[in-house]
Amino acid sequence: MGEEVEAQDFSRADRTRHREKVRRNLDVFARMLREARFDTDDPMTGMEVELNLVDENGDPALKNATALAAIEDPDFQTELGQFNIEINVPPAKLREGGLTTFEDSLRRSLNSAEQKSAEVGAHMVMIGILPTLAEGHFSVDSLSANPRYKLLSEQILNARGEDITIAIDGRERLRTTADSIVPEAACTSTQFHVQTSPDQFAAYWNASQAIAAVQVAVAANSPYLLGKELWRETRIPLFEQATDTRSEELKAQGVRPRVWFGERWITSVFDLFEENVRYFPALLPITDDEDPLETLESGEAPKLAELRLHNGTIYRWNRPIYDVADGVPHLRVENRLLAAGPTVADTVANAAFYFGLVRALAESERPLWSQMSFSAAEENFHVAARQGIDAHIYWPGIGQIRATELVLRRLLPLAHQGLDAWGASSEEIDRLLGIIEQRCLLASNGAEWFANQMHGHADGDRYDALRSTLLEYTAGMHSNEPVHTWL
Repeated sequence: MGEEVEAQDFSRADRTRHREKVRRNLDVFARMLREARFDTDDPMTGMEVELNLVDENGDPALKNATALAAIEDPDFQTELGQFNIEINVPPAKLREGGLTTFEDSLRRSLNSAEQKSAEVGAHMVMIGILPTLAEGHFSVDSLSANPRYKLLSEQILNARGEDITIAIDGRERLRTTADSIVPEAACTSTQFHVQTSPDQFAAYWNASQAIAAVQVAVAANSPYLLGKELWRETRIPLFEQATDTRSEELKAQGVRPRVWFGERWITSVFDLFEENVRYFPALLPITDDEDPLETLESGEAPKLAELRLHNGTIYRWNRPIYDVADGVPHLRVENRLLAAGPTVADTVANAAFYFGLVRALAESERPLWSQMSFSAAEENFHVAARQGIDAHIYWPGIGQIRATELVLRRLLPLAHQGLDAWGASSEEIDRLLGIIEQRCLLASNGAEWFANQMHGHADGDRYDALRSTLLEYTAGMHSNEPVHTWL
């Protein structure tokens, strides 16, 4: 969720000074791009996984501080809600067995953390939206202690000028309001990072946008919210609404939302950072002491702290990342549109599919995004979020096609080609892409499994059914057998 900040109030002068500093950061960033001052050799990939915490009955456990104290592992961090934590998996090179490294590291870390957190009554669940959340969990009291989250909540509500409204029409209909951004905490995700050069960034970002719908269709895992069966990936509309700073009037005027698919294909990473500065006022106008130009001219990599903090409060589904590691700056695409789970095997299979497919498309001689409109990619994305594994989407040269058929016929071979180019082993490629293949053949993913199990409890109390189904889900999660094999 981002770096820690101190609790504070912001004056008009703070905002003016911050705006000037962000623009100075942007000018320095543009110069760095012109002078090619980035680490582009042997790119890394990475992964972050957000988790939910539940008690023995499957109800939310608002114990992340207690759980983290018990886990005692710096790779685990706080998240927005007290029922959330996040694990940062160490980056790896795919040509050095990175996919297997991700899987082994994630399983080992989660098993160890579960054993420790269970002792304080908090069990970890990898699912997009915790289905046993109730409206009572959406109060400001559920926010984590990190002052960043309270600040964000206050700034978003102040900018909006009214409570947040959640209105989602799916298989059932949900209408509710919240006086904080805690509904955002319901949206836990997996984030895949792919490092790229400035020259290749636009191709990787455009490719990521073009395949977003396919990713969501095959990996949807968030069918329930507040007791209602909604979209197959309900995280998408929930996240879009939970951090919306716009009143209805501003929406009508065409003001852009902070959770944003975007509006065009790009030609440079600079396009995205420049749009962020041009379109969005700062939520956290905190100003650092660094003079980025002075740092750059001294031969060091500037932190660009204000630009990075601002970027972290604009929630693109594929986010541009500027970072500095060991004194060397680099760029990454952060693919943040999928839920975690249902198992580590499923999560790493999703990673393999993304890493392979995005590389194959980004390096294609005829770019996919030159053959389809940006609005078609965005429409595909929301159709896939609504329909999941049954989604029909538009694809260039084909027209409307079922997403699973597209994956089987066209995209799995491309993902295989991309992973081979990354240097992944044949065993890794066949095993992990085989999980995606079987999901498509059986029309089964996390959302479908959970909804089908719930339909078998149609006559009982809805929340009792959600609890028992979640406990079944958790048992399957611990088996690490991919969800398409669950009975």
